[in-house]
Amino acid sequence: MDRNVVIATVLVAIIMFVWLWVFAPSQPTVPAGDPAAQEELAEDSQATERTTTEGDAFAPGPGGLLSGGGLFPEEAVAQDTTLVAALAGEARFITVETDLYRAVFSTKGATLTSFSLKEYKKFDQETPVQMVDTTGSGALGIAFTTPRSHLVDTRALYFDTSYEGDTLRVGAEPATLHFETGIQGGVLRQTYTFHPGEYEIGLRVDQENAAAFSTREGYELIWTGAIPFTENDTNEEAKAAGAYAHSGGEVENVLLRKEDFEEQRLSGNVSWTAIKTRYFTSVMIPSSGTRGAELIGEQTGEPGDEGFRQDYDMRLLMAQPEDGPDEFRLYIGPMEFYRINDYDLGLYDMVDYGWDFFEWITRPLARLVFIPAFTFLAKFIPGYGYVIIVFSILIKLVLYPLTKTSYKSMARMRELQPKMEVIKEKYGDNPRKQQEEMMKMYKETGVNPVGGCLPMLLQYPIIIALWLFLPQSIQIRQQGFLWANDLSAPDKILHLPFEIPFYGDFVAGFTLLMGLSMIVQMRIQMTPSSNPQMKIFTYVMPVMIFAIFNRFASGLSLYYLVYNVVTAVQQKVINRNIAASKEEEDGKPASKDRSKKKGDGKKRSRQTITRTGKGKAGGRRPGGPRTTGRRK
Repeated sequence: MDRNVVIATVLVAIIMFVWLWVFAPSQPTVPAGDPAAQEELAEDSQATERTTTEGDAFAPGPGGLLSGGGLFPEEAVAQDTTLVAALAGEARFITVETDLYRAVFSTKGATLTSFSLKEYKKFDQETPVQMVDTTGSGALGIAFTTPRSHLVDTRALYFDTSYEGDTLRVGAEPATLHFETGIQGGVLRQTYTFHPGEYEIGLRVDQENAAAFSTREGYELIWTGAIPFTENDTNEEAKAAGAYAHSGGEVENVLLRKEDFEEQRLSGNVSWTAIKTRYFTSVMIPSSGTRGAELIGEQTGEPGDEGFRQDYDMRLLMAQPEDGPDEFRLYIGPMEFYRINDYDLGLYDMVDYGWDFFEWITRPLARLVFIPAFTFLAKFIPGYGYVIIVFSILIKLVLYPLTKTSYKSMARMRELQPKMEVIKEKYGDNPRKQQEEMMKMYKETGVNPVGGCLPMLLQYPIIIALWLFLPQSIQIRQQGFLWANDLSAPDKILHLPFEIPFYGDFVAGFTLLMGLSMIVQMRIQMTPSSNPQMKIFTYVMPVMIFAIFNRFASGLSLYYLVYNVVTAVQQKVINRNIAASKEEEDGKPASKDRSKKKGDGKKRSRQTITRTGKGKAGGRRPGGPRTTGRRK
């Protein structure tokens, strides 16, 4: 058996050697005395080598489109006669003005080089928000492979346009801008459509005789570059940034929170791809099916560093069109819920509402309760600071039945505290007997030991949902209230000459007031019999919350400040009602009635003595002898 294997191996090796020797490509022969021919052969060899090595750089990925490279080098294009005509031209810029944005397009690449929003400013509240990375060669591009296997990005090609002016103003009717370039017997045309009052731009990609300049694999519609940061805290904004895609009913993403580079490849039909920050997004929505999508993210440096930046690259893989042009919708604007929700494509699912454990309830609360309530209240209340205050009061009123039940249960537990201490002392060495006596006491008194905790736990989903919703709500972004210039950012009232870990180098005003309100609220909960640990907790907990919330949005701290104040008032009222009810049950006047009439108290005392068997028959009459209380 081993001999046969050796023979077979030797025969296969001989056959391969003969095949390679017989069918090897012949090398061109150059006469020794012909230097011109030798130079031509050397140039051809170098051109072939350069085309091979540079062809790898055209491929998508880091170091290519993400880093500003990847555009087709003109020296390599010269080797591909398919594209020579499209390389000649001069870049011209056309500005498109609408009521919502100002966009700039370049005839080199038929691409978007600038897109600034008129109604939104950066954190300095002066500079318009820029949606495009202006340091690159343009945001939008089309990539395809030529018949000679060159990967081309259209941002290296020159396009013609029929529009002769420098500024296209969009009035009451939509306007269009056409770009086209001829490529070796074919035509590539891109048409943009602009609508008044909308952040959406229509894009139509039309290819005539595409087989002349592109392979049958199709092409890629590319958006390159992250949305430039707009907020003062780049660390928090970087955490909210990412690239997203919707495929198979699920939202996939690339988030640069732990890694410096990440990519996601999806196959099949993709509903949309998007790049977003906390408050703004750029979305590409195809009107037809796709071959898949790619999301790529790359990060340089760390948040807070001078050279820190994030880059994203999103691609829609399109098949070669057969029935006509491909159409896309481009949404480039704010994360306004009602605008992006109108697409009915799950775009709002990009917004982070916590872990899956909470998201099943926090997201519906935000969509169905918080956003409609904020929108409705803002129609009648001037200023989102007052909207937050009214909203906080309304939430406390809705939760009042739960709050009342919780405080009543805690009050009854406080009444049982002496009996519980007796049981602990009596059965200190027998935990099982101690537990049995405790349960017996609860059963006899009708007190539920978890009755005070359960209503409070039911409130936590609402609190957590608000904690996630308010800092991400574009409705309160750059809305001022009192000393706070921006309710979506910390309200810094004091800058420290040093930085405290996990706290920062400033003091936030509403956060400070919120911490003080927590101390007041917890002191109301305390009783004279409270243990020392509870008293320490009264101050430790507010300090922890104060440190954690210092970097959060001032609108969130304002909400919890009002929440705590209303909670303290409710707790005071409930405790007073509980005390009054207890006095009435014990046959004693309530504290507010005791000061009205002293005679009422004496009369009630006599009636009480009569009921206990020491009334007329068992007491001493004024001026008379003491009776025994027996009847003859």
